[in-house]
Order: sequence, then C-alpha cells, then structure tokens
Amino acid sequence: MFRVMIWGKFDGLDDVGRAAVQAAGATAFTEEGTFTHDGSFSAFTFRCQAPAGPDDGEPEATRKAVAALDAHGHAYHLLRVAVTDMRQIKIRQKGRRR
Repeated sequence: MFRVMIWGKFDGLDDVGRAAVQAAGATAFTEEGTFTHDGSFSAFTFRCQAPAGPDDGEPEATRKAVAALDAHGHAYHLLRVAVTDMRQIKIRQKGRRR
C-alpha cells in the first residue's frame, strides 16, 4: 500500500466544483482521495491511498494517485507529490525490552 500526497492549485474552480471539493474534504487516505484546501479554494492537498502490486514503486503509485485526482474532474496545476511506501514502515511493539 502506498500513501500519496499531492499539492496543487485549482484552475478556475466554480461553485459546483467548490461544493464537490468540500464534500470530498477530509484528512484520511482513501483510494478515491480526499482534499484539504485553503480558504479561497485555490491551493489544495490531495491524499490518496494506492494499492501496491509486488513490483510497484513510486512511479506506479504516483500514476494511480493522479488518476484518482483526475477522476474528480477539477482542473488543476500540480505542484508537488510525496509518496510513502507503507510496506517499508516498521512498527515497534510496545513493552518489548532488549
């Protein structure tokens, strides 16, 4: 599983688009993606969770996240993308002593 954050700027978001972004607003990572935005609806952060195949890397995760962003149908300018491969995250167990 990958978690992808995309930072961008909306390009001419109308009132219907603003309502749709507001409805998809959250801080959770989902496969459909969620938005956080500034007060003027110009800049946004899009959080997306992308399934990982055995040979998938950051480029594949980025493509999946951009496809999820494109599915929302809002014109935008991409500023930056950050990808975290959750398969690489190590979780320490509490109470374990060395």
